[in-house]
Amino acid sequence: MAALSMTEFENLSSFVYRKTGIRFESKKIYFISKRVQKRMQSLGVQTIDEYIRLLRFADLKGAEFQNLVDLLTVNETYFFRDFPQLQAFAEHCLPEIAKAKVDQGKYNLRIWSAPCSTGEEPYTLGIIMHTMLDNVKQWDIQILASDIDRNVLENARLGIYAERSIRDVPPEYLNAYFKTTSKGDYRINSDVKKMVRFEHLNLSDKDIVRDKKGFDFIFCRNLLIYFDDLSRKQLVDHFYLALNPGGFLFLGSSESVGRISTAFKMKRAGSHLVYYKD
Repeated sequence: MAALSMTEFENLSSFVYRKTGIRFESKKIYFISKRVQKRMQSLGVQTIDEYIRLLRFADLKGAEFQNLVDLLTVNETYFFRDFPQLQAFAEHCLPEIAKAKVDQGKYNLRIWSAPCSTGEEPYTLGIIMHTMLDNVKQWDIQILASDIDRNVLENARLGIYAERSIRDVPPEYLNAYFKTTSKGDYRINSDVKKMVRFEHLNLSDKDIVRDKKGFDFIFCRNLLIYFDDLSRKQLVDHFYLALNPGGFLFLGSSESVGRISTAFKMKRAGSHLVYYKD
């Protein structure tokens, strides 16, 4: 089966963009071709035009589109990724929010990890909560972990990881929050696991995203680079509305809110600059 032509690639990538907000650059044509061909062979479809027609008119429940998205989204992650940013969260932002809550007589914290991939990020945040909060059992902590890929969500719910995923976990945390399985993998502690609720979510679904409210922290790291300017602005605006006053937004190290929205303020948290809702 031949690789996609540039016209075929543009037709398919435009369709994916309209449904997800994710824009694939032309340099990804080989990457896209291989994964699309896998789906076409599975369905016995001969041409990309036929495949797109199937997606548009015959995929009434969106099952095939979901299969395609699962193949196209990249889910490379690991525990305690971008440690300096997590250190700013743990040592500065979390204590600030926790103190404000306690002063109000409230003991609840809400975090949103989007996209959560195979679960390393939300479970990392749960570990940090257990480590940094005094009397953690006194707190009602809920971590919403959402992703567009159903396959990674299933893996995340299991909470079992190979050595590659835990390579940056500090030894004391590894001993405290993981159990080794009979196969030599690592299972996340049940106290951390019960903090996290996984949800299938397309961040381009404006109605559903608009209903997300009341968060103290939102982590959306290394996703906006796949969106175009309009999709980035819409999503960042939704995040602003979803945060409580004083809440923090964490992006990837190569991403900046300043080029997208003027709604967020910036301040220093240790050696790190963080975005917050005034």
